Amino acid sequence: MAWRGSTDFKDRFFAAIVYMIPLVYAMPFGQFLFAQFPFLTLLQIPLIPITVVYSSIPFAGLIVFFILFAAVVRNERINHFIRFNTMQAILINIILFLCSIVLGLLARGLGSTNLLAQTLYNVIFIGSLAACLYSIVQSILGRYAEIPTISDAAYSQVR
Repeated sequence: MAWRGSTDFKDRFFAAIVYMIPLVYAMPFGQFLFAQFPFLTLLQIPLIPITVVYSSIPFAGLIVFFILFAAVVRNERINHFIRFNTMQAILINIILFLCSIVLGLLARGLGSTNLLAQTLYNVIFIGSLAACLYSIVQSILGRYAEIPTISDAAYSQVR
């Protein structure tokens, strides 16, 4: 648990809110769990505003990525806590993007109803959901969310 100064409510809020973006990208991986457990679709309710923006603006994900990276992560006038959490959310998002490409190819070859494909989708969804929820809680508490490898990469980008 690394501490780099104090954080106020505003810093904690902005550090936590950026994890909503990778959650939007994680939701498609939950399709099989949503079909089996419909109450899990309640997880999508807080993400509706972001989903509407992403679906109505072409290349919104790419635009948000560049804005967050250039205006937040690289801006040293912004608190380190916010910059670190923003970079970590971006890295989680990149991992989810790469997983969607790989699983898209795998599902095309094996079929999306294959048990292996469904298991991989579920694991990625649960893992990303756990990582984001953990990071949101840690951010609200004013702590740095330490996720192995991802946090190291985020620290190296934000120093």
